[in-house]
Amino acid sequence: MAKVEIYTWRACPFCIRAKRLLDRKGVAYTEYAIDGDNPARDAMAERSGGRRSVPEIFIDDSHIGGCDELHALDRAGELDSLLAS
Repeated sequence: MAKVEIYTWRACPFCIRAKRLLDRKGVAYTEYAIDGDNPARDAMAERSGGRRSVPEIFIDDSHIGGCDELHALDRAGELDSLLAS
């Protein structure tokens, strides 16, 4: 299985939606809840090419993007193969 990491804010609806998709697929992931933690947000932005919005999702250390990108990969039929790697 792929290593999946997601940076979130606990009450963020896009974060909840992204996690719900991963949960439906039975994917184990590491969640970094960075609510109000500016150093953690800075670290996330460094990994994601400067993006500071949440969620930011990584699969096997590759930056996937946020909730919309995750769902787009799923609709295109590409997410399952990334998660199976």
